[in-house]
Amino acid sequence: MVISRLVRSFSVGAAFMLVFFAADVASAQTGVEDGQFGPVVRAYLGYLRNEQGVVDDRVSRREVNVAYYRRNSNRIRALRQMAIRIAQQTRNDYLPELEAVAGDELGLLFERPPRSDTLRIGEVLQSTFRYLGVVRTGELFYVFARLDPYERSELIEQINHNTENAANPAAADPASGAKVLTRARRVNTTEKP
Repeated sequence: MVISRLVRSFSVGAAFMLVFFAADVASAQTGVEDGQFGPVVRAYLGYLRNEQGVVDDRVSRREVNVAYYRRNSNRIRALRQMAIRIAQQTRNDYLPELEAVAGDELGLLFERPPRSDTLRIGEVLQSTFRYLGVVRTGELFYVFARLDPYERSELIEQINHNTENAANPAAADPASGAKVLTRARRVNTTEKP
């Protein structure tokens, strides 16, 4: 009787040690992977880990259904893969704001959703998002980077410049001999005391 209790206690203890060891190895591997990045990328990867923890917690409490859990877990994996890909390719400690949507969710980002088969990597859509590519993590996710304010203003300026050149071809080619009229910039000379 005593021996059978000792054997059960030992097997239960061994099982707990195995679980803790596996969790420790998994966290160590994540730390090594994250260690190759700067603080911004590490913070984003940590944010994604926390988001996965929230999704795991919600499903364990039965607050969400399995389909919601699966889609959001896959979305988090897709964002993580794209963030790591960007960080490794650019070797820069910067990540744009990333959005990952499934094909049936494109309407969440765009008023007029583009057809998924027409998307081209690097293409800017609605002066707001740059298409980065597809990531398959159980299902297909289309990943976009939200343009930062500087990129947006440059893009809008470029669009306006191209529109002006199309409306006034002489402005596009000053060598044509046509007189180009431009308005001087307003300079504010009032100084505040």
